Amino acid sequence: MAKTPRVLIAGESWTVHSIHQKGFDSFTTTEYAEGVGWLKTALLEGGWQVDYQPAHVAARDFPMTAAALAAYDCVMLSDIGANTLLIHPDTFVRAKALPNRLEAVRDYVAKGGGLIMVGGYLTFQGIEGKARYHDTPIEQALPVTIESTDDRCETPQGVTPIVALPGHPIVAGLSSSWPDLLGYNRFAAKPGSAIVASVGADPLIVAGAFHEGRAVAFASDCGPHWAPPAFVNWPGYAPLWRQMAGWAAKLS
Repeated sequence: MAKTPRVLIAGESWTVHSIHQKGFDSFTTTEYAEGVGWLKTALLEGGWQVDYQPAHVAARDFPMTAAALAAYDCVMLSDIGANTLLIHPDTFVRAKALPNRLEAVRDYVAKGGGLIMVGGYLTFQGIEGKARYHDTPIEQALPVTIESTDDRCETPQGVTPIVALPGHPIVAGLSSSWPDLLGYNRFAAKPGSAIVASVGADPLIVAGAFHEGRAVAFASDCGPHWAPPAFVNWPGYAPLWRQMAGWAAKLS
């Protein structure tokens, strides 16, 4: 009996704290939201076991070592800044020395694991440079070079993805016509990596090997706002993510 592939998704959650000012009076409301639904459903329906850690959960519970991460065939980081993985609550509050989890991810990939980084305001370098993955161990494992400053490319008018390598397993069987995206993170492909798809003059999907493992950089989002309804409801959406995870995990 074939083993069920297992993926860990970290990130794709946020809390909005709003101030409502009504003349003299004001009050506040707080709303928690997750944007992982489309990605999670695509993988679950493709036969994957999905473990999901929202950003506030990953801060404490994301695995500490490459050995612990080895329980997963693939790890996805989506819209979660480097600080969330670097600064464990016990380190920040209690000054407790703990392993560097960015190094753990790098070492996990080097030993054969699969890594996917999904674009957003707090991945790659992110808004105002706050994601902070440039010049980190995770950048070493990725097939791209991350910019040192705010790397967002906002395209509210829409930008059309172009498949550059139609024979690559990540895009096998997908139409050459993809819905537009509304933005992405700009990065450069490392030598020896494969630019599978592009947006304008920039890479959208870059795939490459890192020692015994594989990693994929997806420059845009897995959900709104950069991935609008037309993209997440596109028939190619689920196959794309399943094939991306399968390639990173060496299942294809």
